[in-house]
Amino acid sequence: MNPCPSIRPDVDAQRGAHRARACELVVIGGSAGGMEVIHLLLAALPASFAPAVMIVMHLPPDPPSYLVHALAHRCVLPVIEPDAGDEIMPGRVHVAPPGYHMLVEVDKTVALSTDPAVRFSRPSIDVLFESAAAVYREQLLALLLSGANDDGAQGLQHVRAWGGLTWVQDPGTATSPDMPRTAIERGAADYIYSPETMARRLAAWPASL
Repeated sequence: MNPCPSIRPDVDAQRGAHRARACELVVIGGSAGGMEVIHLLLAALPASFAPAVMIVMHLPPDPPSYLVHALAHRCVLPVIEPDAGDEIMPGRVHVAPPGYHMLVEVDKTVALSTDPAVRFSRPSIDVLFESAAAVYREQLLALLLSGANDDGAQGLQHVRAWGGLTWVQDPGTATSPDMPRTAIERGAADYIYSPETMARRLAAWPASL
């Protein structure tokens, strides 16, 4: 049974989300239960998908991480673990390395930080979302997936404040619904989608409209 059947994005947010906009960067955050959804999302992306993609998953901090290798088998786009200073490249999937916050710099390059954990996590979804929002503004699309804490909710609020668009996984489809539910309750979701709908809409998302 869907634990949040009455929660939906507010009307004003939906009305604003229908505006045509460019999309240069997609940021995705997830935790417990989010890996299956990320596999689904990346498998749906066509080779022509133009925006850059940046992913934060809550993982154990000790390398090696096999996440890049696992995701590359599901995605036709190049999947990399970026180094500090790397340019954020269109049509490429950038995965946060274990034990590091991944941020967006003003020149649209990657920054990596060993600052303390945020919401008990490093990498932190909030850190990525907030830094990306300040740089990409209305050209940013942020997706928050299944997870067991509230990381990402504040980041989504920043994305919306800077004019970006936010999608949140329907808590009724999440293995761990706390993360998407918190974002919805704080009014941070423009749209609430099942993983299948999210994958279909993301695959069809143009670089510009």
